[in-house]
Amino acid sequence: MAEAPAKPKTAPATSGAALEITDSRTTKTYSVPITDGAIRANDLKQINTGAADDPGLMSYDPAFLNTAACRSAITYIDGDKGILRYRGYPIEQLAENATFLEVAWLLRHGELPNQGEYDQFVHDITYHTYVHENMRKFLEGFRYDAHPMAMLNSTVAGLASFYPSSRNIFDPEERNISIIRLLAKVPTIAAFCYRHVKGLPFIYPDNDLSYVENFLSMVARMSESKYKANPIFTRALEVLFILHADHEQNCSTSAVRAVGSSHVDPFSAISAGIAALFGPLHGGANEQVLRMVGDIGDVKNVPKFIEEVKSGKGQKLMGFGHRVYKSYDPRAKIVKNLADEVFKVVGVDKDLEIALELERIALQDDYFVSRKLYPNVDFYTGLIYRSMSFPTDFFTVLFAIGRMPGWLAQWEEMLLDKEQKIARPRQIYTGPAERPYKSALSAPSRGKSTKQKDALRQ
Repeated sequence: MAEAPAKPKTAPATSGAALEITDSRTTKTYSVPITDGAIRANDLKQINTGAADDPGLMSYDPAFLNTAACRSAITYIDGDKGILRYRGYPIEQLAENATFLEVAWLLRHGELPNQGEYDQFVHDITYHTYVHENMRKFLEGFRYDAHPMAMLNSTVAGLASFYPSSRNIFDPEERNISIIRLLAKVPTIAAFCYRHVKGLPFIYPDNDLSYVENFLSMVARMSESKYKANPIFTRALEVLFILHADHEQNCSTSAVRAVGSSHVDPFSAISAGIAALFGPLHGGANEQVLRMVGDIGDVKNVPKFIEEVKSGKGQKLMGFGHRVYKSYDPRAKIVKNLADEVFKVVGVDKDLEIALELERIALQDDYFVSRKLYPNVDFYTGLIYRSMSFPTDFFTVLFAIGRMPGWLAQWEEMLLDKEQKIARPRQIYTGPAERPYKSALSAPSRGKSTKQKDALRQ
């Protein structure tokens, strides 16, 4: 008589919500707990074929399109509804009412500062705005045409050599002073990068000015004894910094967390974020908007350009649509109003006319509306920065200044999260199986090449 088929083994029942998985390879059924709308990838390891060399099931998610790598209490985004909140506060309210340093405190500490906390925080930031003179000499060593993001990245990484005690990342005092130093010194370094590329003398911080006014002074001051920034420019830049302060687990923030997970010093971890932000698909996107406008050349060419975009003839509409926001980017609404205020001061030139015509057509054309390709924050920020006479390759540096408090808050949250370990993604190996070594070189060619040997004889 034939044996009855074995009953599939079932994992112990779990309380609460669970995902029931039946493996068609073995007919076994597994119960995987669901917490906060997610399952733990490690729970999939129990699903295997029973073979000795089967390590269990993995999830495969290139670019982390649907993988949560951490729990975070800092930023909430609902892309479908166009919602962005810092620590529960709507971005619209913060942009309207808060200062950038108030937001920086909020992102790190979880609550808005009281007056005493805020005054002390501003004092600490102001006290640490100067950089060592050796850092100035380091910056002077770059070529005149060096990209300011490359300069910023190298210099921030170099700060680790000035503050070796910053490696004591689990000492609260050391961690705090490192965070203060980065928030205080990055605008100074950024301004020095700007002046170096322009061939202008460096301007030291003026600690009688506010955070944003001081940065603008170091960028734009010439022979005047005291710099007075245009209040509309000051407010516009402050709001832009707030809008850029954090944006959940984006590429650069993930880079900061991943590198920081090795327990390196914060300057090195933040340097990784700056490097990620440098890419044209991330922080460099607002540069691409201006390059697109330059390529169009004239407002009369906009309709043709739009048609080429729609027909897929190689043209890309930069600054429209967003990977996260499936409706209108909430930051874009705020920046659009800022842009209008700035344009009233500086006027509208040819390039701005092109950009505004692009915006007008795209917002009315069913092709773009049906695909929810609305102007995003990069579209308007590029226009504002250009109107304030910042060079195109400096846009991402401004983005980095704004993103600094978010990177630092995320870095510290990662360090204090007991679930976090050094980042080490798995892979699916697609290379050849084991094979024996057999050299394809002739015997005399091993070791030094013939050319190397001849060179040594000369």
